[in-house]
Amino acid sequence: MTQGVMETPERAPVKKGAAGRGVMRRGLATPSARIGLAIVGLLYLAGLAAPLLTGYDPEAQSAHALLKAGGGHLLGTDEFGRDIFSRVLYGIRTDVLVTLVAVPIGAVTGTALGVLCGAHRVVDLVLQRFFDVALAFTALILGVTVAAIAGPGTTAVLITVAGVNVPLFGRIARDAVMTERDRDYAVAATIAGVGPGRLLLRHILPNGLDALIVQAALSLSLAVFVEGAMSFVGIGVRPPAPSLGSLLRSSASFLNANPAYAIGPMIAVTLLVVGFNLVADGLGKGLLRR
Repeated sequence: MTQGVMETPERAPVKKGAAGRGVMRRGLATPSARIGLAIVGLLYLAGLAAPLLTGYDPEAQSAHALLKAGGGHLLGTDEFGRDIFSRVLYGIRTDVLVTLVAVPIGAVTGTALGVLCGAHRVVDLVLQRFFDVALAFTALILGVTVAAIAGPGTTAVLITVAGVNVPLFGRIARDAVMTERDRDYAVAATIAGVGPGRLLLRHILPNGLDALIVQAALSLSLAVFVEGAMSFVGIGVRPPAPSLGSLLRSSASFLNANPAYAIGPMIAVTLLVVGFNLVADGLGKGLLRR
């Protein structure tokens, strides 16, 4: 699974904090970002409102195994007679947890480490080697390592997604600090007596938020892939708990009996990834228009 790091572009100094807000405002105003937000928003709402949208317990088994789509089961039932539509909705809930918990943890941790790199030369040398090693691991290899230590499950997925994002955001934050600290406004603030810590947190970091914001949208898409891949190979969310990846894994043996078994979770994963990528594309356009 390929991981990319957004590079911080050269640009003229701007008013403190205006960079990130400008990227958000211009990026989210683009048609692609609006479409992406609509797709993700609808899926997230469907997942969160799962008890209202389906009357079936996603883990309740029945004697009606492998029913085709239609009737009382919108997507049919699985090999244990469980309603597939309800399992897809509750599986989306898992991705909501992963994207809204693990990605922010990884982003905040990575950004903090990146800022430290810009503040201390020795710390920079050590953390740069750490980032190099961490980025050499693909997400799935890291997931296998985490699962071997902590055991398969949702916790392993959360740790993996957070861990994947630490070096990504660390590199971006570090590059932003290195670029911004030599700008005229930063030099002027230093001459005015602003301390190193305040200079980093109140002046330099806010002006480096643009690339971090774009990376956040890309990381949300990556988180969906990681959860799906880990659950698909059996080291992520464990059955009977529903997840989109485990649904795709289970459906592989029953494609002829009920094609909707695979189509439902596949559509959900595809729409989530496309939605987040459209948001990232819009934010990227906002960054280029600066």
